[in-house]
Amino acid sequence: MDKIFHFLLRPRELRTIFLFLIIASVVIVSVSLFREYSHDDLRVIPGYDGGSRTCDLFSGRWVFDNLSYPLYSEKECSFVFEEVACETFGRKDTTYQNWRWQPNGCDLPRFNATAMLEKLRNKRLVFVGDSLNRNQWVSMVCLLQSIIPPSQKSMQWHNKGSLVAFHATEYNASIEFYWSPLLVESNCDDPVKHRDQERIIRAGSIKKHAKHWTGADVVIFNTYLWWRKTDMKIIVKREDGVLEETPMMQSFQLILKTWAKWLEHHVDRQKTQLFFMTLSPTHFWADEWGGLADENCYNETEPIKKEGHWGRGSDVEMMGAVDEAIGKLKEKGVEVRVINMTQLSEYRKDGHPSIHRKFWVSLTEAQLVDPKSYADCIHWCVPGVPDAWNELLYAYMFL
Repeated sequence: MDKIFHFLLRPRELRTIFLFLIIASVVIVSVSLFREYSHDDLRVIPGYDGGSRTCDLFSGRWVFDNLSYPLYSEKECSFVFEEVACETFGRKDTTYQNWRWQPNGCDLPRFNATAMLEKLRNKRLVFVGDSLNRNQWVSMVCLLQSIIPPSQKSMQWHNKGSLVAFHATEYNASIEFYWSPLLVESNCDDPVKHRDQERIIRAGSIKKHAKHWTGADVVIFNTYLWWRKTDMKIIVKREDGVLEETPMMQSFQLILKTWAKWLEHHVDRQKTQLFFMTLSPTHFWADEWGGLADENCYNETEPIKKEGHWGRGSDVEMMGAVDEAIGKLKEKGVEVRVINMTQLSEYRKDGHPSIHRKFWVSLTEAQLVDPKSYADCIHWCVPGVPDAWNELLYAYMFL
């Protein structure tokens, strides 16, 4: 017994046992904290880059929830643009407002307008791109303005309407949208007069646009829709002034290089958060979800239930080109985080304005007798699908 007692009391072994007990205690506490943290936070961290994340926010299903959604009322948001104000323009079935995106295995954080405004205090958040990014910007403005007194919020137009800015006075925060559908200079840069089948881009020129988002604290980019028209001519204007018609993907890759080069040399990597929204799907062909070939999103009132549904209007090659450009930027120390909202939006054939919106061109008699012929199956009603995009953005910004 004395030998055993003597053995246990030897300093070397005592240190070993003591060290083991400390390590064991740390492991037990860490596991406990990890379990608690993963339940509250880690489960909502996206695994887009394939890292050791615990939840992919982009994989899941839509759940009907008329108790918690919508997050705001269309009628109470005076900043809704008429292209997406579906209820105002006669849409009676408002269940499109009651669907909540539910990721597999975790919960998407509920958007908190107060927390977001605090995050943006003394800052600028700028959406840059086409009308789908403007769609998301309108959603963001409606989400935020609901808690701001009328005297403390305003909207201003700059640069002939290309830049629209919502201001939250108390927070000194600016939530802006800048019209730049092809990212680089083009003949589509006018926010009103841009309906030209022959689109000319200056593939190497982005300064004209970039000066409007330079110095912003958060920038969200997109560009897909304006490249997807099969009958569209894309003409690249070379530095020597010569015009060359080029294939869509080649032009798209050229402008991504210009965009990435600008970010590499001009973005404050310590200050600015950068995001890129993936492709927003369309629902022009009802045969994709079991409908008739000559029908579309017109009169659709429920999401597509088939898991993994993918429409033929969504271009994987284009999304891959963006991933490649962002990957190269990451190697150079510039982080652009991707909000992959394509798959979750693919399910929402019911979420488009269809005929319930303001149309800026006169409809023909033939269109009026066949409503599906002019249904907008591109943009999204608000409240609706773009709110989920902003909930995803919210989750990323608070990581």
